Amino acid sequence: MGKLGKTPPSSEITPEPLYWRRREFIKNALLFTATSAGVGGGLLWLMEGRRRGRPAASPARASAGAAIKEKQLFESAGPSPYSTSETQTPYGDVTSYNNFYEFGTDKGDPAANAHTLKPRPWTVEIEGEVGKPQRIDIDQLMRWAPLEERIYRMRCVEAWSMVVPWLGLPLGAILKRVEPTSRARYVAFTTLLDPSQMPEQRRDVLPWPYVEALRLDEAMHPLAILVVGLYGKPLPNQNGAPIRLVVPWKYGFKGIKSIVKIRLTEEQPRTTWNVAAPDEYGFYANVNPAVDHPRWSQATERRIGELQRRPTLPFNGYAEQVAGLYSGMDLRRNF
Repeated sequence: MGKLGKTPPSSEITPEPLYWRRREFIKNALLFTATSAGVGGGLLWLMEGRRRGRPAASPARASAGAAIKEKQLFESAGPSPYSTSETQTPYGDVTSYNNFYEFGTDKGDPAANAHTLKPRPWTVEIEGEVGKPQRIDIDQLMRWAPLEERIYRMRCVEAWSMVVPWLGLPLGAILKRVEPTSRARYVAFTTLLDPSQMPEQRRDVLPWPYVEALRLDEAMHPLAILVVGLYGKPLPNQNGAPIRLVVPWKYGFKGIKSIVKIRLTEEQPRTTWNVAAPDEYGFYANVNPAVDHPRWSQATERRIGELQRRPTLPFNGYAEQVAGLYSGMDLRRNF
């Protein structure tokens, strides 16, 4: 992973009003198309002078309907007692300063290049040590549990941090639906592998596809979530659309993006950064200010938008909730 990058210039940040004007334009265009299709269908019915059965929805009407349902779903997301009250990082910074090496290695590359990703249609395959393996459409998966807003601290292994209002579902609730077997001990995640949508997968920056994993008890912890949005809006492509993992007590690289497969296993899975640099990135990757990265200190962090560095907290400030998961473990060895 590269050195700490500079804060991107304002010219690289997509202004939020412009973002929403684009979405509003697209929504209105879909509604106009759907309305036109409906009027045209009525005229044909009158001209033919005979009653027909209920017509199938046109693609435009279906898209408009899906957009309305998605908006209603996001508006229904409730607050969570797990949220922090700390100042949230502005939307423009959250969506323009991040790592997503499938679109480039600079912090501004994901926002500039992720337009090639197609988050619909999208399915997630859940398999392995489960009683009910299945491949599920993302819009169906989003209804497997109530959406919640989780305002979490995010600590990058590069020693910068943010506070992000995510929208997501408890990962544990999703896993319970597929009934893990008694042999399941780990949960492995896989990102989409498609160089036509993720151009940097044509380069050997990392072994592709990106893979990550948790212990099953970590995955079942209430703080672990599958995220489908942020700031009350669908997850932008550059942040891992349409679905990604967020585990707030671990370094940010554990938050695998654009997930297409979840596999429950008996053996500990390989993870991308641990394979690429095992001396620098451990399997657990719990935020720990007492264990430095070989090339820099983890004692402090730079909160995006602040001038002064601040102390990093054990487990990113979630020790009260998660420290018990690692009782008796040597956290220097199991970093």
